[in-house]
Amino acid sequence: MAHPPSPLYIFKPRRLGLVAMAPPPSPSAMSLVKALLGLIRLIGVCGKPHLLQRRNASNIARRVELLAPLFEEIADLRIPVPPSAVLSFQELYTILSGVRVLLDDCREGSCFCLLMEQESVAQHFHDSTQNIAVVLQALPLELLDLPVEVKEQIELVRMQVLKSKPLLDPAELQLREEATAILGKVERKETLELSHLRRLFEKLQLLSVRDYEIEIQRLEDLRMEPRVSSTQQQDVVEKLTSFICFVRYGKCVLYGVPATVKDGVVASKNSGTSSSSSNSANVVEVATIREADSAIVNPPEDFLCPINIDIMRDPVIVATGQTYERTAIARWLESGHHTCPKSGQKLPHLNVIPNYALRNVISQWCLENNVPFEKSDKSSSTSKRRHEEKIANNGVALEATKLTAALLTQMLASASPEVQEQGAHELRLLTKCGTETRVCVAEAGAIPSLVPLLLSKDPRTQENAVTAMLNLSICECNKMPIMESGASEAIIEVLKAGSTMQARENAAATLFSLAVLDDLKVVIGSKPDVIPALVTLLLEGTPSRGKRDAATALYHLAVYKGNQASIVAAGAVPLLVSLLTDEEAAIADDALAVLAVIAGGSQEGVTAIIETPAIPILVSLLRDGSSRGKEYAVVVLLALCRTGGDPVIKSLLKIPHAASLIYSLFTSGSTPRSKRKAGSLLRLLYKWKSAGNSSADVH
Repeated sequence: MAHPPSPLYIFKPRRLGLVAMAPPPSPSAMSLVKALLGLIRLIGVCGKPHLLQRRNASNIARRVELLAPLFEEIADLRIPVPPSAVLSFQELYTILSGVRVLLDDCREGSCFCLLMEQESVAQHFHDSTQNIAVVLQALPLELLDLPVEVKEQIELVRMQVLKSKPLLDPAELQLREEATAILGKVERKETLELSHLRRLFEKLQLLSVRDYEIEIQRLEDLRMEPRVSSTQQQDVVEKLTSFICFVRYGKCVLYGVPATVKDGVVASKNSGTSSSSSNSANVVEVATIREADSAIVNPPEDFLCPINIDIMRDPVIVATGQTYERTAIARWLESGHHTCPKSGQKLPHLNVIPNYALRNVISQWCLENNVPFEKSDKSSSTSKRRHEEKIANNGVALEATKLTAALLTQMLASASPEVQEQGAHELRLLTKCGTETRVCVAEAGAIPSLVPLLLSKDPRTQENAVTAMLNLSICECNKMPIMESGASEAIIEVLKAGSTMQARENAAATLFSLAVLDDLKVVIGSKPDVIPALVTLLLEGTPSRGKRDAATALYHLAVYKGNQASIVAAGAVPLLVSLLTDEEAAIADDALAVLAVIAGGSQEGVTAIIETPAIPILVSLLRDGSSRGKEYAVVVLLALCRTGGDPVIKSLLKIPHAASLIYSLFTSGSTPRSKRKAGSLLRLLYKWKSAGNSSADVH
C-alpha cells in the first residue's frame, strides 16, 4: 500500500470551524441556553456528508444531540444557571458553532480535497470532540438543579467524548489509493483505462456534468484563498491545480458528447445522468450544461440580498435567521443600526455565520444561467492573476491539460454540429485558465480547427468559437499562429454580422488583442471591412463592453499612422466625440485615447475633430474628467491648437475659465505628461496672445 500523501492543509481553519461564531455578547443565561438549544437542533438536522467523513460526522452530531435534554430541562423549568456554568455554556456555544461550520464544509466542500486530506480532516473532528469534553469536564453539574437521568446522560456523553479517537474509514483510504494511482499514471503519461477513470469519479459521486462543474468551482474557490506562508501557498495552489485539471479532463473524456437538450441540460439519449460506452470512439454520451442565452435572466427572489437587491455572492446569516450579502449587512451594522433590516427585530448580537449551503445553490444557478458569480472588482482580478493556473512544472496538471486539449480539438472536427458546439464551449472554458493552458490548447492544433466554426450558423457555436479564439489571442505566442491560420477574415465577418452581440464584441476584443503587435496593426488595418465594422460596433455595441472593445481596437490600429485616414473616413470621429459625455468615465477615456492619437497624427483627424463640438467638451473634461481623461483632453487640445491655428485658439479662449483650467492642470496635474502638455499649451496661448492676435485674458 502506498504511503498517504503529506498534508496539504488545503482547508483553512475558518473553513473547518476552528474559528467560528462567538456567543452573543453579555447574554442572559436563559437566552444563551435557548441559543445553544437552537444550535444543537440545527446540527442535528443540517445533514451529514454524502460521501466522505460520514462516520466522524455522524459520531459528533449524535454526541451533540445528546446534550439537548440538558438545555431543554433548563429552559422548560427555568432552572437558575450559576456564573461558572454560563462561562462553560459560552465556550460550548463557540465550539458547537464551529462544529456546524465543519459539518457544512464536509457536506458542501470539494470531495477531492476531503479524499486527499482524510487524516487532517479527521483530526479536526477529533479536536472538536475533545474541546467538547474539556467544556463538559469544567461544567459544574452539581450546581444545576437537574433531574438525575439528565446528569447521568451528560456524564455518559463526557465519557464517550473522552474516549473518542480520530476515525479513518478503510474504504475511503482505499479510494484515495485508487485516485493517487490514476493521478500517477497521468503524470507518467501512461495510458488510462476509461473504465477505471469512470469508476473513480462514480465513487466520488461525480455523476453528471453539473457535479463536475460544482467540484471544479469548489476547487477554484479553495485555490483563491490566501495561506499563512508563500511556500505553503505555492504547494497548495499546485496541488489544487492538479485536481482541477484532472477533474476537467474527466468531465471532457466521460461527458464530451452532448445529446438531447432538456431544461438547459443536455441529457444522454440512453440514460439521464448515467454514462454508457459508445461503440467505436470509446466516448460517452452524457449530460452537459450549456450556457444560457444572452437574454436577461431573473434570479429567484431568495438569491437577492434584501438590502442591495443584488445576487448574494457571500451570503451570511444574522442572529434573527435572515440572510444578507456580507458587505451589505456589514455597512448596515457599521452605520449604527442594531436591528434586522428585513424583520425590524432587534439583534441580540452582531455576529454572522456564512451560509455555505445557499452560496453553493446560488453558484450553481449562476453557472447554469451564464451569470458571473465572482465579483469583477480590481482586487479580485489581481487575486485571480496571482492564482492563475501554473502547469508547466506541474506534471499531473500539464498532462491532464494536454489530454483535455487534444480531446476537445478532436471534437471540433466532428461531423456532428452538437459535438462541435460542445467542443468549442469546453475550449472556451479551458482557455480562460491561464497562459500555459492556452499554449497547450494551441499546441494541440485547436486554432485552425476553430476557424471554420467562426462562420457557423449556430449562434452558440459561433459565440463559443470566437470567445475561445479571444482567450487564445491573449497569449503572445499565439497571436501569429492565429493570423497565419487565416482566422482574421473569419473574425472580421463575426464582427460585421455575428449571430449575437456578444460574438461581435468578442470579435472586436480579439482584433485589439491581436493588434497589440506592431506588425499586425498593419495587416489587420489593411483589411477593407475591419475599420467600418469597428465604427459600426462603436455605435451599436453595449456600453459596458461593445463600445469599449471597439474603441480600444481602433486605438491600437490608429497607432499605425497608415490606418488613421481610414478611421476618419469611416466616420469614427463624431461617434468618439459623442462618447466623451458618456456617464461611464472609462468609455469616455477610451474615446479620448483614440482622438489623441488621431489628432496628433493626421491633418484629416484634426479637421474632423474641429468640425464637431469637441472643444467645449474637452475643456469640461479638464475640470470633471478622470486623471487619464484630463491627460488625453489636454493632448487633444494642444494638437488642435497647433494644427488648427487661430480659429481653434479663439474658440478655446472664448470658453470661460479654459485658460485657468489648463493652468491648474499644469501646476497640479496627476501625471507628468499632463503637466508637460498643459505647459506646452499655455506657452502656445501666451505666444499667440503676445503676437497681438487677441485681447483675451489668459491666466
